[in-house]
Amino acid sequence: MAIECLPFIEKNSKILDIGCGSGIVGYILKEFFKADLIGVDIIDRRVKNIPFLVIDGENLPFSENFFDFSFISYVLHHAKNQKKLLEEAKRVSKKIIVFEDLADGLFNKILCFIHQLTYKIFQKDSKIVFKNKNDWKRSFEEVGLKIIFEKEIFPVFYFLFPQKRILFILEKEK
Repeated sequence: MAIECLPFIEKNSKILDIGCGSGIVGYILKEFFKADLIGVDIIDRRVKNIPFLVIDGENLPFSENFFDFSFISYVLHHAKNQKKLLEEAKRVSKKIIVFEDLADGLFNKILCFIHQLTYKIFQKDSKIVFKNKNDWKRSFEEVGLKIIFEKEIFPVFYFLFPQKRILFILEKEK
């Protein structure tokens, strides 16, 4: 993911890793870009020691444009209120990087459904909302975000789990 972001993130950037989970990806971004990085999530599940705050999943306790980037990696489909989280990411950062699974086509819809079922085993009250590319684009437009770059992602082990994935680079509409 860091390599995919290389054309967009400058060294020494301030990055907010929203839904940082284990902190592994945030740690890699921090080291790769020599970034000032903070991770946030609704529960502390870090295995890597990165600066961290617990949040409620909707409100980000930072001032306007505090970060150069908000990094949202395979998290939006888990958000209870995707729109609110995107609005907050837009408020606190200059640009937003989103990696997401896509529910485009029957095969990918089935894979997203399986993901949803397996996740509910661990999080009974969870609501997962997968979207197709056009639905994500509409969601970004609704909160005043413009797509400046998009690319379908094919991870190294794509043949083992061929879920369709995408990278969006977003900025505030002027």
